[in-house]
Amino acid sequence: MKLATRARLRCSAQVLAACLGAVVHVSTALAHGVTLKVHHFHSAESPFHTRFLVPWTQKVEKDSGGRLRFQLFPAMQLGGAPAQLYDQAREGKADIVWTAAGYTPDRFPAFQLFELPFLGRTAQGSSRALWEYVQSNDLARKEFGEVRLLAVHQHSVSQFHMVSRPVARLADLSGARLRSPTRAASALLRAAGALPTEMPIIEVPEALSKGALDGVVTSWVALPAIRLDTMVKFHTTIAAGSAWPFSIAFVLAMNLDTYRALPDDLKQVIRANSGAEPSAWVGRVYDETGAAAQKAAAERGAPIALLSAAELAQWKQPAQGVIDAWLADLDKRGFSGKELLDSAHAWLAQFDPAR
Repeated sequence: MKLATRARLRCSAQVLAACLGAVVHVSTALAHGVTLKVHHFHSAESPFHTRFLVPWTQKVEKDSGGRLRFQLFPAMQLGGAPAQLYDQAREGKADIVWTAAGYTPDRFPAFQLFELPFLGRTAQGSSRALWEYVQSNDLARKEFGEVRLLAVHQHSVSQFHMVSRPVARLADLSGARLRSPTRAASALLRAAGALPTEMPIIEVPEALSKGALDGVVTSWVALPAIRLDTMVKFHTTIAAGSAWPFSIAFVLAMNLDTYRALPDDLKQVIRANSGAEPSAWVGRVYDETGAAAQKAAAERGAPIALLSAAELAQWKQPAQGVIDAWLADLDKRGFSGKELLDSAHAWLAQFDPAR
């Protein structure tokens, strides 16, 4: 047999084996189902896990007739650090992950525009707007093309939670060592004279216990979720309906190869349980649990300061500097910063308007 003929036969055999493998995979999915590993950094008692992830996976299982099943791994049980979660989904170490975009700074600059000061007012409304913003600006391809986006959302409004000193005005931040949730938040805090350090929220208890922080910028939800209640004494909130000085954008993402390997009908189940509605659902969970945590703090007598509208107005000038710098950076990266910001405002006006 000639060498060329042998080579063609070997090639044909390899192609046939690959095809048979694909058929076996699909047949297995049809007959026995597929189990997907879901990994995230919060605890199994957190509102994200109990009030969104568990019921969402149960709904997907039901919609698939039991052929899609899930193993949930909260609190980084599959290993690694929160900053590695996105790459775990990209590389297939987990099938689905939930993580904060800000844990990998500069990686998703157009997406993280929603973390700029004074945009969102509610987690439910701004999460719905964020999904539409991502779709209308093709960010699922431009910034998240290595995974399949299932949902995006925002945290409820971030507040100041301090160990030994209250924050009632901008001047109170001078010299304060604060955990910051995002790069945009850090820029605004520095402009106010604070000393921010960006870190995942699950690292905050240890930093507080070692005296490395004077306080933390985070939602009320985090206090009971990671037991910060006993570590911070003074709290600061803003008037309901006010635009937020700080916000955090999250993604629920699926490994692309895992999705592509599913039979068409199971892909449709995933698509039907992705998008605008799940995004708004997570946001609603944060709005409701954040309000409940604030109420609980008030009932136990914790000091809670309210930043007035006049005080918030003083933040607008340094906030504008943060916004301008972000837009300039987007322009350098090949985006139109102004067009993206206009798009964000338009979607927020529709789904999270001023009241």
